[in-house]
Amino acid sequence: MPKVLISDKLSDRAVEIFRERGVEVDVRPGLSADDLKTIIGDYDGLAIRSATKVTRDLLAAATNLKVVGRAGIGVDNVDVPAATQRGVVVMNTPFGNSITTAEHAIALLFAVARDIPQANASTHAGKWEKNRFMGVEVSGKTLGLIGAGNIGSIVADRAQGLKMKVVAYDPFLSHERATALGVEKVELDELLARADFITLHTPLTEQTKNILDARALAKCKKGVRIVNCARGGLIVEADLKAAIESGHVAGVALDVFATEPAKDNALFGMEQVICTPHLGASTSEAQENVALQVAEQMSDYLMTGAVVNALNMPSVSAEDAPKLKPYMRLAEQLGSFAGQITQSGLRSITVEYEGHVAELNTKPLTALVVMGLLSPLLDSVNMVNAPVIARERNIDIAETKRDRAGDYHTLIRVTVVSEQRSRTLTGSLFGGDKPRLVGIDEVPVEAELSTHMLYIRNEDKPGFIGRLGATLGDAGVNIASFHLGRTAPGDNAIALVSVDQPVADDLLATIAALPSVVQAKVLRF
Repeated sequence: MPKVLISDKLSDRAVEIFRERGVEVDVRPGLSADDLKTIIGDYDGLAIRSATKVTRDLLAAATNLKVVGRAGIGVDNVDVPAATQRGVVVMNTPFGNSITTAEHAIALLFAVARDIPQANASTHAGKWEKNRFMGVEVSGKTLGLIGAGNIGSIVADRAQGLKMKVVAYDPFLSHERATALGVEKVELDELLARADFITLHTPLTEQTKNILDARALAKCKKGVRIVNCARGGLIVEADLKAAIESGHVAGVALDVFATEPAKDNALFGMEQVICTPHLGASTSEAQENVALQVAEQMSDYLMTGAVVNALNMPSVSAEDAPKLKPYMRLAEQLGSFAGQITQSGLRSITVEYEGHVAELNTKPLTALVVMGLLSPLLDSVNMVNAPVIARERNIDIAETKRDRAGDYHTLIRVTVVSEQRSRTLTGSLFGGDKPRLVGIDEVPVEAELSTHMLYIRNEDKPGFIGRLGATLGDAGVNIASFHLGRTAPGDNAIALVSVDQPVADDLLATIAALPSVVQAKVLRF
């Protein structure tokens, strides 16, 4: 039974979900880093919020860990590259608090438009400063949306309900999606020049870090108001302060800061700045939603192999997981076969899908091919880290799909190019769920891959099969199955022999020395 540790405070219902799905769960919030490191090796899964820090050192001690689930969007507290290297899936729950965060952005939009917090403080102080707090309407104004993903699209919808014109900058936003959202897709400079209000809804990446700096702020319309409920590092706070002091920026509402917890900040105390302590996801509904979602996602992965909202591997839905299962075994076997018979440095891998398999989610299958290929060469390779390891070694990975079926209703073809030669292995499913090898280079075969196998390339000459059978028999090795293929009579031939016992090195050397044998190798699956 898989075992999960909940190291931060989660809903009691989340604990129930784990147990209902057949997962053993321990709830131990508030552990010190050292205590967590001591016990983490006992667990298959780790469910966290923002308090637990999943560091490289912790991951090194997590010898059985398969998945980290973050109840929330941000994974700043998880070393995702280190998790990937160790083959640990990292999941988050990007949709559980989307509405809550979008609503907070809209609330701050109104607050910065009408100086609501400042007016509230003034009135509580016994003042009546009607003329001091002269706000602006949002109706009819242009909202510039930086980031039009899940949260940004909800903000756009709400803003349109407020009769605002919405323009959006997002390199990944298609024109079709922009039309469906009712927004105008523009480049960043045009957004800055046109927007009366700007709100940010993009992750913090190398491309988006400091996206609003002095240069960008100078391009904004004078009197612009800015809302940020995404990530603090998107705005250069010193540049923003200067723009406020010059009067170029009329108001700012921030829920996030470059350094958090933000106990001290250059923007604090400025009359034009509204601040909240990262409350974007802080509603009872959102906290419950993300807790339940992370429990469901982690349970599905540990029990069925379904992968949802993972940051470091392709998603596999609960519906797809059973359909992919036989193909996953086939993909791994093809990759493993190629890896075991490749004798020089790898340059590229091409995986082709034909027929029924081409209609499925093939990204996990390609990852398994790469895993199988690298496993004979490297330790600790799995489907999570295999593509990363391949890229680190400058091994190109390509994937193609063809819906049409040929001789087989479904087919996976793996072509591996090494420094010395190119090899192609082809596999299919028999009976819908039984993996079979059906081709090696140009040689057709039909073989089930088993634990102990002999792979022999030989010249197609009379007497070879008898000599091989006698050699194995004399050594006391029983043949379970024997598969032959050849390109043409008297040409190149391949024998795949499944045996019941391991083939010792001296026996392999004897087989390699038989007449007509070009290559003999032991394969293990």
